[in-house]
Amino acid sequence: MLLAFHKPYGVLSQFTPEPGSRWGTLADFGFPPRVYPIGRLDADSEGLLLLSDEPEWNAQLLHPSRAHEREYWALVEREPTAEALSTLSRGIVLGGQRTLPCKARLLEPQPVVETRNPPVRLRKTVVDRWISLELVEGKYHQVRKMTAAIGHPTVRLLRIRIGALELGDQPRGVWRELGDAERKLVARAAG
Repeated sequence: MLLAFHKPYGVLSQFTPEPGSRWGTLADFGFPPRVYPIGRLDADSEGLLLLSDEPEWNAQLLHPSRAHEREYWALVEREPTAEALSTLSRGIVLGGQRTLPCKARLLEPQPVVETRNPPVRLRKTVVDRWISLELVEGKYHQVRKMTAAIGHPTVRLLRIRIGALELGDQPRGVWRELGDAERKLVARAAG
C-alpha cells in the first residue's frame, strides 16, 4: 500500500510523540496499521508526504543514489533577484558542503495557497513572495537554510511534488491510497 498525505503544519512525520513536544503526530489521522512515512517533513512544513507498508519504497526513494526530484514552494521574505535565484540554482555551501544544483524560480503568477492554521505572520513593510525549488537531495532543513543563505528567510514551506506525483488540490490533513497509475509516477521518480 502506498499513501499520499497532505501533512498539515504542526504535525511530526512520525507516529509517536516527542516528550514535551507541542506538535501532533501522524497517529492523529487514522492511517492503516503498519504504514510508516517515507522520508520526512519538519513539523513546521506542510505538503505531500508518502507513507507505505512496503519496505522497498523506502530504499527506492531515500537512497542518495536515486536522487529523486522533489518540488517545494517556499514563501520567502522579500522578492529574490534573478541573481539570488541563480545562486540557489548553482548550489549553496551549507555546513562546509555544497548542495547539489537545483531549479529555483519565482512563481509567476504568485499562487493562491490556502491560509495556514495558525497563519503566517505578516508585516506591513515586508512583502513575502513564493518561489519554487526543485531538489534531488534532502538534507536537514535544506530549503530553509538555502533561502536564509541568500538573505530571504523562508516563512512557510510546502512540498507540492515528489517525482511526477503532485499534491494537487488534496485537502490538508487527508490521506489517500495511490492507484497503479500514481504508483508508477512515484516509481519513475525512484529511477
